[in-house]
Parts: sequence; C-alpha cells; structure tokens
Amino acid sequence: GDVDTKSCGSSSVANLAFNLKPRYHFAGLEGTYYERLPYRNHMVLQESAQHVSRFIALANLSNTSKKKYLYAFSIVPMSSMDSAELVKQPLDVTENPYRKEVQKAKHTEVGQEDVASQFFFDLSKQGKKRSSGGGDGQHSKQKQPRKHPQPTGPCWFCLASPEVEKHLVVSIGAHCYLALAKGSLTPDHVLILPIGHYQSVVDLASDVVEEVENYKSALKKFFKSKGSRFVLFERNYRSQHLQLQVVPVPSQNCTTEDIKEAYVFQAQEQQIELLEIPEHSDLKQIVQPGTPYFYVEMDTGEKLFHRIKKNFPLQFGREVLASEAILNIPDKADWRQCKYSREEEETLAKTFREKFEPFDFTLLD
Repeated sequence: GDVDTKSCGSSSVANLAFNLKPRYHFAGLEGTYYERLPYRNHMVLQESAQHVSRFIALANLSNTSKKKYLYAFSIVPMSSMDSAELVKQPLDVTENPYRKEVQKAKHTEVGQEDVASQFFFDLSKQGKKRSSGGGDGQHSKQKQPRKHPQPTGPCWFCLASPEVEKHLVVSIGAHCYLALAKGSLTPDHVLILPIGHYQSVVDLASDVVEEVENYKSALKKFFKSKGSRFVLFERNYRSQHLQLQVVPVPSQNCTTEDIKEAYVFQAQEQQIELLEIPEHSDLKQIVQPGTPYFYVEMDTGEKLFHRIKKNFPLQFGREVLASEAILNIPDKADWRQCKYSREEEETLAKTFREKFEPFDFTLLD
C-alpha cells in the first residue's frame, strides 16, 4: 500500500512493544487501516511459550476512503485465563517483527532499555529521584503512605513486632529492611522485607516498590563486586509477610542461562508450570492480590513465574539453587538443616554489614 513502511514507525515504540509484549497493539498515526497476522513473543524451542501479540492500525474517524476506524473485541484479563489457553498459538502466527532490530539496537544503546523499564515500572519514581538528587523534595514529603492491612496475629517479619530477630537485620530504609536469611544457603543470602505488613509484591504501595528496587540494585552491584550473580525469588504461598529471598551465585559456577534452565528443568520434573514473563512487566499486571504464586528473577531482569493452584513444594526456590547444577550444596536445601547459634548469626550479620556498607544507599542520606 498507501503507507511507506520504510519512513514511518518508531524505534522507541518498537522497543516497548518487544519488551512489554502487549496482547493487542493499536496505532492511529498513519490514518489507515491495517491488521497484520499475530506474532509470537518467544523463540520456538529456546524459550517458554508466551501469548501472541496482535497489531492493528486504524484509520481516522469519518475518513473519505471509508477505511475501518473502529475495532470491536473482547479481552479476558491474563489473571483470569488458564495458562495453556493464554499461550495457545494460532495457525497463522508469524515470527516477532521487532526481534532483529531490537537486539541490534541493544548493542549500540546500552542502558536505554533500563531507563524505559524504570519509567514504565513505576511512574512515581520520577519525582522521588529528583528529591534525592538535591531538589526541594516537596513532592515526596507531601505524599502520604497508603494504608495497608495489619497482621491478624504475631508476625515474624513486621519490624515493629517483638517476634523479629533483630540481630539478623543488616540495613534499614524508610519502607524496607534487609536481613540475613535464617538458615542461609550462603553467608550473603539475605531477605528484602517491607517494614509494614504486606503479603506479597503485588500488594506493595509504589513508595515501597521503589525502595525494593533500590535494594535489588544495591545487592546486584554488591554481588557483582564479589564475582557473583544475583538471584531473587518469592513464594506467595503459606506465608503472611512478603519475603524476597536474594542469593548470590558465584559467576564461575554457572551462567544466568544455566540458572534459568535449572529452574525450568526442576519445575518440569515436579510438574510445575514455570512460564517466562516479560522482563519489565509488573506482577500486578499478571496476578490479583491474594493469588498464590512463585516467581524467580535473574540478574538480567528475566523472570519465571508459576501461579500456584494446589500443593507447591515450600523449599522449591531454595532446592534449585542448592542443587548440584548451581551451588552444589544439596544438603542445605532445607533451611532447618542449616541452623546457626545466636552468636554465629550475630557474627555473620556484622560481617555482612561491613562488606555491604559501600553499597548501602540508606547510609547516603
């Protein structure tokens, strides 16, 4: 046709479409109607199956050529769909039209994707970062924290609770804190926890999400300086307070892809459907608060997700990392077999604090 495809389009929008993987992508800038065949969002035999995307361009309202300017459709939210139905591939599906260009751009525009992901992950970050960089800070001071549920009984992880083992705490921010994991896999195995009572990442207020991201970033840098990769997992099942488990894996042991493959393999062995989700997607787009789930995040930002429908092995996230393929410490798969004395825990916490201090953003204020 009537549109010169070589002179229209946007590399920024293409990059977003590639990373966000929308189920429907509508465009209206060129003022013409066009509907391409659906395209896949994964590489066959190399990545877990994902939902397809459909691109539809619409003409202007009341255009003289009487081209289509309306598109009627119904869409079932991802969170309400059966996962097998969600990733079903139509017979006429094509390869991803953006993959080649986006991957080429990655080599020449390092960092651009991170900026986009931060912006779309949580828009409230924009104002907050300005205040920490020397601005007047009025916006962040005026914002009131969102009210959230209180625990129905004693909670081992609410920082104000007498049940908290405070000697394990190694860093405290405004909304989150960092603590050594009880029965840790390695000396630097830590938990990122909200100070207030939140059950899962999906329940977090935006200011808490921001600080979680700050801790993740600091831990990635810290582990990298020690020659290790960052692996994070959350199990929102049979737990009442969010615990983000963060474990360093020595880079010499395995690649990020090896870690990913170990999780996928172990999941298949145990009939657990572990699906890859878009790197920069927010879990709030995928599950509703209160929905049981497990997810693991790699140092690259890649995530694997499982919606828990029935019994789920409580130690799964830890077992995979303890396996011969990753840390090769299978005897530590159960945290109850890794208990330390109070004195040993205090020593481990003191050592971690000292090592982490140059990376701890809470000490910069």
